[in-house]
Amino acid sequence: MSKYRDHLPQLDGGIFLTDGGLETTLIFHDKLELPYFAAFHLMKEGAGTEALRKYYRSYASIACANGLGFVLESPTWRANPDWSEKLGYSKAALSEVNRVAVALMRELREQFETAHSPMVISGCVGPRGDGYDPGQIMSEAEAEAYHSQQIGFFRETDADLVTAITITNTPEAIGIVRAARTTGLPVVISFTLETDGCLPTRQSLEEAIDAVDAATGKVTAYYMINCAHPTHFDTAIATSQPWVRRLRGVRANASRLSHAELNEAPDLDDGNPLEFGAQYGDLLRRHPHINVLGGCCGTDHRHIEEIARVCKAASSP
Repeated sequence: MSKYRDHLPQLDGGIFLTDGGLETTLIFHDKLELPYFAAFHLMKEGAGTEALRKYYRSYASIACANGLGFVLESPTWRANPDWSEKLGYSKAALSEVNRVAVALMRELREQFETAHSPMVISGCVGPRGDGYDPGQIMSEAEAEAYHSQQIGFFRETDADLVTAITITNTPEAIGIVRAARTTGLPVVISFTLETDGCLPTRQSLEEAIDAVDAATGKVTAYYMINCAHPTHFDTAIATSQPWVRRLRGVRANASRLSHAELNEAPDLDDGNPLEFGAQYGDLLRRHPHINVLGGCCGTDHRHIEEIARVCKAASSP
């Protein structure tokens, strides 16, 4: 049974950490092979599951040590029909791997959660296509039908909510929200942003949030930003307009490089963790309602430790 599905504690305030760049950490630091960036594929064997368990433990420990909440984001970003088919998964096998991924998150919550560090389990949903390039954009109805399968799997698990990460366009976001609403799961949408603070479709973040809310009756629990450096979206959210209040989470890149440059880079750009943490502290001072904080490409436990240290101090009376 889910624990927080009826009321997400992060909506009440307080800092909630998430993890860093799962796939980049596993590939560049742990030297693991991830075909199609599919972290869920590691769970096909015990050693892979243990690598994931070790990864999440490091972040849950940071949250506990600092008395902060934590969102356990399942390693299922690629565990949807098209990507799993490339790896030979049947529908039954895909259902099982999503279930097992959430079960791993539940195991970690049972181990680490305290009264001061509530831990929310999120079923992670990724885009049908690439997280940088919208490619062929589905209609809202097509997106709802496509993502209903994976979101339906999560309904039967302990997942408290669904978080769709690296979403590049509003029709897909709208479809995901509608699928989650039908399933009865709270949903969060996290948009990929480019160096100009806009979605890869050139739509502004304001336009994207307003469009999804208008099409779905504002049922999205909150919105997030991912896969962009803090300097890329500073200007985009430098406003007091109401739509900014719908933004509660940030999972930024460690690197200032564009997505095209990151794709061509032979080595991992992990930026400067100290500077990264300071930028999050500044973000929190300017937008204290943003309280779900983690990393994306190139970030690891060092970046999250700095976020925890700086943001905890910034939020202290």
